[in-house]
Amino acid sequence: MAEHRSMQRAALLDAARTLLSEGGTETLTFPALAERTGLARSSVYEYFRSRAAVVEELCEVDFPVWAAEVSAAMAAVDGPEAKVEAYVRKQLELVGDQRHRAVVAISASELDAGAREKIRAAHGGLVAMVVEALGELGHEQPRLTAMLVQGVVDAAVRRIELGAAEDPEQIAEAAVGMALRGVCG
Repeated sequence: MAEHRSMQRAALLDAARTLLSEGGTETLTFPALAERTGLARSSVYEYFRSRAAVVEELCEVDFPVWAAEVSAAMAAVDGPEAKVEAYVRKQLELVGDQRHRAVVAISASELDAGAREKIRAAHGGLVAMVVEALGELGHEQPRLTAMLVQGVVDAAVRRIELGAAEDPEQIAEAAVGMALRGVCG
């Protein structure tokens, strides 16, 4: 029984990811979740009390996966400059990944305080990964610089998400260039 509930919860989270990646948080409704999973709407409420609760759980499950991929990309290269570049590139590479698309949709949406707090904490963990590399590059305020680099990444992610005129690779190049010129003087 517990295994069955856990499978249904996983199916609901997968359906939530798909809905978020297709249309953002407006499309994440309990009727849509019920339809995608074949569960009764009342059953959805047994797993989650609100849309915000679905979003919070996705944050808890998906942000660490995303962060781990960025961390692995940074660990695979040597030198602080290469680490900053890997930090930017990996996040932009993940835009096409469904898990990442859900994270992007969540980050862009209006959420209750609890969900916003979880997102802030997750973003804080991500930003913390690049602080050390920026410190090694001689920055006096590496944390502030890291937050600004993440701002460049977030803007590039939105540009890719919008299906902008530029090719995603051009956007990635511009973001890397901006981050590195900004962090390397």
